[in-house]
Amino acid sequence: MSFSEDKFSDDSRLHLAQIIDNINAGIWEYNINTRAIKWSAGFYSILGYETNEIECSNHIFFDHLLYHQDKAVFLNALSDQGTTPAKPIQIRLLTKSSGYHWFESTIKRQHDRNGQIIYGSIININQYKQAELRAARNDQHYGDTIRIAKLGSWEIDAASLNLTLSKQIYDIFELQSEIKLSIEEAVSFFEPPYRPVIQNAINNALEFCQPYDLELLFRTAKNHVIWVRAKGVPIINEYGRCVTIRGILQDIDSNKRKGLSLESSLNLLTDQNRRLQNFAYIVSHNLRSHTGNLQFMVNLYEETELEEDRTEIFAHIKSISSSLNATIEHLNEIVKIQTEITNERSIINFEAIFNNIQSAIKSNIEAVNARIEYDFSQSPQISYIPAYMESILQNLLTNALKYSHPDRQPLIKCHTLKERNHIYLIFEDNGIGIDLDRYGDKVFGMYKTFHQNPDAKGIGLFITRNQIEALGGTIKVESTVNIGTKFTIKLV
Repeated sequence: MSFSEDKFSDDSRLHLAQIIDNINAGIWEYNINTRAIKWSAGFYSILGYETNEIECSNHIFFDHLLYHQDKAVFLNALSDQGTTPAKPIQIRLLTKSSGYHWFESTIKRQHDRNGQIIYGSIININQYKQAELRAARNDQHYGDTIRIAKLGSWEIDAASLNLTLSKQIYDIFELQSEIKLSIEEAVSFFEPPYRPVIQNAINNALEFCQPYDLELLFRTAKNHVIWVRAKGVPIINEYGRCVTIRGILQDIDSNKRKGLSLESSLNLLTDQNRRLQNFAYIVSHNLRSHTGNLQFMVNLYEETELEEDRTEIFAHIKSISSSLNATIEHLNEIVKIQTEITNERSIINFEAIFNNIQSAIKSNIEAVNARIEYDFSQSPQISYIPAYMESILQNLLTNALKYSHPDRQPLIKCHTLKERNHIYLIFEDNGIGIDLDRYGDKVFGMYKTFHQNPDAKGIGLFITRNQIEALGGTIKVESTVNIGTKFTIKLV
């Protein structure tokens, strides 16, 4: 049934229905007592139907026109007994030729002589709603992108120096968004070495309009240390002055650490290749030299008939054989470094292992009346391969005794140092020193000696460096001739 077929006692409502029909909208009416339903001509028209082309009934409306997911919304609005007019609801209705469209419907209750009446109007909001949904999807897509990228935006007003942070920034800071931060407070979240870097970048952006793009270490409010990317772009006015800095802060910790790990692995691989090439060269050069001399002496022995000459030649052969055996032992020591690297580390007490070494070489210490001082209080223990640590300390200690200064009592000092999660071993003496200008690039080479000491083999420091570097550490030397030598070893 349509409103045009009904005889309205309320002429004003009929007139209103006609007006609504003419503005591409429709009205509907539902009598709760009689369950009668009426649609205006505009109701049919807005759905694309001719008047009375489809049956005006609850069955048609709920089972054919109203989208099934919107039934609960519509029924809840109908059952609302509030005295104030209900808010408009948005529902989907099936049009004749273009599928479901979005409509906005108002609902109002009224009592008259025919009983309790619920009536309302509908207007097509499909174009607006589709635009709204697209915007919502775009916003969600943008939000998802921001969340996946782990970045947020920020802004600094050049005049007031007020700092504005997005919610995503607070997520990176691990702070509640209600907390207001100043520039100084925000900068304090960066690790100490990086604070002057970011502060200078901000100052240069404000004063000289210089953009920046930095990768920095950052400590969150929950004490998590992460790598972040901080990027700022100055916005200038017509006079070329900075009025605002806008930028992003991005959590790049995962990718940065992967990159650093890859770089470390490449450096380690490069270093291992270098040591392997060096080892191959040593093996080739030294063994070839020994075997060549040995072959020469054997040939000479066979060609010599005099017994006394043959005795002298045989003595040379024995000497070469002994030297060859020593070289093989040295090479075996180098090979052991790589095979022992797979051994499990254990907790080592520096003082205990250092005292054991002193006891083992007590006669060497007493022979030169050396005074030895040590302090391992800053880092008493370390997780390390025991055989490596014993070898490192013994090589450094015996070298210091071997190259002590003849004109003064040897003084040897050893202590540990802990800085920024790294453990250092410092070893220094007041011996004869090394001319680093002359021999600096050969200090840790194999069979490299710099003094006339007959006990010098040139193998100790080579093995020490290889042991340290095999476990990811470094060793540096400082030395002055006739003053002394200092080794700084970063163990971990």
